[in-house]
Amino acid sequence: MSESKKLWGGRFTEAANEIFTRFNQSFHFDRKLFLFDLQASLAHAEGLKNAGVLSENEFAEISRGLQIMQERFAENGEKYFDELADAEDVHSFIEAKLIELIGDAGRKLHTGRSRNDQVATAMRLWTRAAIDRLQAVLNQTQNALLDLAEKSGDAVFPGYTHLQRAQPVVFAHWCLAYFEMFERDSIRFSHARESANISPLGSAALAGTSYPVDRESVAKELGFAEISRNSLDAVSDRDFLLDFTHACSLVMMHLSRLAEDVILYSSTEFGFFELSDRIASGSSLMPQKKNPDAMELVRGKSARVFGHHAALLTLLKGLPLAYNKDLQEDKEAVFDSFETAFAALEATEIVFRNISLKTENMRSAAQTGFMNATELADYLVRRGVPFRTAHELTGQIVLFAVSQRRELHELDLTELKKFASEIEADVFDALSLEATLDSKNQIGGTSRLQVQQALKQAREKWQIKSIDEQKQ
Repeated sequence: MSESKKLWGGRFTEAANEIFTRFNQSFHFDRKLFLFDLQASLAHAEGLKNAGVLSENEFAEISRGLQIMQERFAENGEKYFDELADAEDVHSFIEAKLIELIGDAGRKLHTGRSRNDQVATAMRLWTRAAIDRLQAVLNQTQNALLDLAEKSGDAVFPGYTHLQRAQPVVFAHWCLAYFEMFERDSIRFSHARESANISPLGSAALAGTSYPVDRESVAKELGFAEISRNSLDAVSDRDFLLDFTHACSLVMMHLSRLAEDVILYSSTEFGFFELSDRIASGSSLMPQKKNPDAMELVRGKSARVFGHHAALLTLLKGLPLAYNKDLQEDKEAVFDSFETAFAALEATEIVFRNISLKTENMRSAAQTGFMNATELADYLVRRGVPFRTAHELTGQIVLFAVSQRRELHELDLTELKKFASEIEADVFDALSLEATLDSKNQIGGTSRLQVQQALKQAREKWQIKSIDEQKQ
C-alpha cells in the first residue's frame, strides 16, 4: 500500500498528527463518489483543453488515465481502493492514481478547480443518479400495488377512522390510496432532481476560476440543465441535498404508514392478510409465531431517514459563507438516506408480491360494526329529513341495535319506523353492502365503478412512466 500525498501540503513543514489525520479523512465513505468524480474530471479536462490550458496530448493522456481507473474499478470493485487506502478523500485518491498512471500531465488536471466545486459537482451527479434509481424502484413498488389491486377484484374490507370501523371500501381503493402517495413522492423526487441538476463546476474555491473555461459547455457535457450563478453560493449550497432527504423522508413516512397497515391487517385480531413464508420470520421461543419483520423494519428505518434530514438542517443552519469542513458531514447522511429508502422500497414490493387476502374475513368485517349507519342517515335525508335530524335519529337506532346485539340491516321495519316514520321497506336495499359502496359514485369515491376507472387510469399512468424510464 503506497502512502498518499496531501493536496495541500506545500505550506506545511510538519507532518499532521495521526489522530487529526484519521479524524480528517473521508475516503472510507466519500469513495462512493468515485465514478462521478471521474466523470466530472473528464469534463473539466475537456474544458481546460478547449480553453487552451491543456494541449491535445495532455488531454488525451488524462482521458486515458481516467479510463484506466474506471476499468480497474470495474474489474476489482472496492478492492481497487485498497491500493491507496490512506488517501484523505476520493479526490486525492484520484489525483494520486492519475499521476501514478500518466505522470506530470496528471498534475495539471486540478488547474482552475478546487475541491470545493469538485465535491459539489460530484455530489450533484451522484444525487441525480440516486434519484433515478429511487424513482425506478418506486415505480416497481407502485406496480406491485396495482397488481394486487387488480387481482383482488371486488374484494371489500372496512375503512377506518381513529382505528375504528367507519365505512366499507373496495380493497383496491386502499391500494390506490398508497399509489397516490407514491405518485406525490415521485413528483418530489423529480423536483429534487431539478434542484440538483445545476453545475457548480468553475466556481473554484469560492471566487470563481481565473481560466477561460466555458462553464456552460462543461455543464452540458455533464448533462446539467444550467450553471450556478454565484460562486460563493455554488460551493456551499446543499439545498439540493435537503430536497433529496426531504423526498426520502416523505417516501419513508408513506412506507411506514403502509407497513403499519400490513402489520395490523395480518394480525390474528384483524385477519385480513396472510404473509407468505418468504416474507415472514418466526420466534426463537414460540413455535406458532409468524412475524411481519420486514414491515416492522420498514417502519423502524423511517426514523433513520427522518434523523438524517434533521441532521442536515442542523449542519447547515449556522455556516458562514462559503465552504466549511462541516460540509464533509453531509455525505454519510445522504448516502444512508438513499440506501435505506431504496432497500425499504424493494422490501415493500416483495411483500406485496407475497401477500394473500382473506377475502371472507374482510367482507364479514365490512358488514359489521354499523358501517352502514351513514347510509341510513342519507336515506332519511332523501326522504326529506334534515341531515342533522337524520344523524341524531340514526344514532338512536344504532343505540337500540347495540342493545339488541344486531346490525342495522337485521332490524325489522316495524322497529325502524318507531324512530322515523319516513322509513319504508326499501331501506334494506339502501343498507346493503353493495349499495353502501356504490352510493359513493363521485370521482375519488369507493364505488365499484369509480374504483375500476381509477385503477385503469393508474395503470395507464404507470405504463407511461415505465416507457419514459426505458427511454432514459
